[in-house]
Amino acid sequence: MQVDPDNRLVADSLEAEWNETLRALADAQERYEKRRQAERAGLNDQQRASIMALAQDFPRLWNDPRTPDRERKRMVRLLIADVTLLKGSDVRAQVCFNGGATQTLHIPLPLRSWMVTQTPAAVVAEIDRLFEDHTAGEIAVVLNRNGVVSGAGHRFNRPMVTKIRKSYKLKPRTERLRARGLLTPRQIAKRLDVSYHTVKIWRRAGLLVGHCINDKGQCLFEDPGANAPIKYHHQGKLRGKTAAARSNDTPTHS
Repeated sequence: MQVDPDNRLVADSLEAEWNETLRALADAQERYEKRRQAERAGLNDQQRASIMALAQDFPRLWNDPRTPDRERKRMVRLLIADVTLLKGSDVRAQVCFNGGATQTLHIPLPLRSWMVTQTPAAVVAEIDRLFEDHTAGEIAVVLNRNGVVSGAGHRFNRPMVTKIRKSYKLKPRTERLRARGLLTPRQIAKRLDVSYHTVKIWRRAGLLVGHCINDKGQCLFEDPGANAPIKYHHQGKLRGKTAAARSNDTPTHS
């Protein structure tokens, strides 16, 4: 701030302003030293060393279960000046620390609510495999016995298994059995020239092999081929088995 020496009014004004600034600086330095001395007097060497150790071991203090959440919030406020979030294919967090340092974090986008409880792919694959030999109700029993739970952490039941099959477009059990050459009750009855009622009796007697397609007891049948039972040839044997079954099913009374 140069000034013409002949212009004494301006020179005196600038000099007074400069001297006032120097006095304010001296007062600030004096207050700072007094405050610094007072703070140092309140801490001994061991306490100061402990504080410095904590500052250098921030993760240990943060992860200490004895550190309450309110203190963690205070620690964050002391360290971080601001955070800018930018959403794209992921969430980019630009962190600005109070010391001037910056750091950029890339965070995956949070899952939607339905994705959090989605059935794991491994469980869906296991259900698909089990449908080859089991009904929906039987699959639920197998999964529960093996300790498998749904995406929401629940035990399985028949409706849940059926819903998963439909949602993931898994092949129905009927299609799987038909692809293996199994016959419907009408087809097996026509082939053996018997009624559907006879087919059911022969299945219960073990003369036909049936595979349940659902939990209602409906079945598809293996083609017996050359070992097919012959009409009227098993009546005596079947009557004996039927009578024994009825006897076992008859309740006793005291």
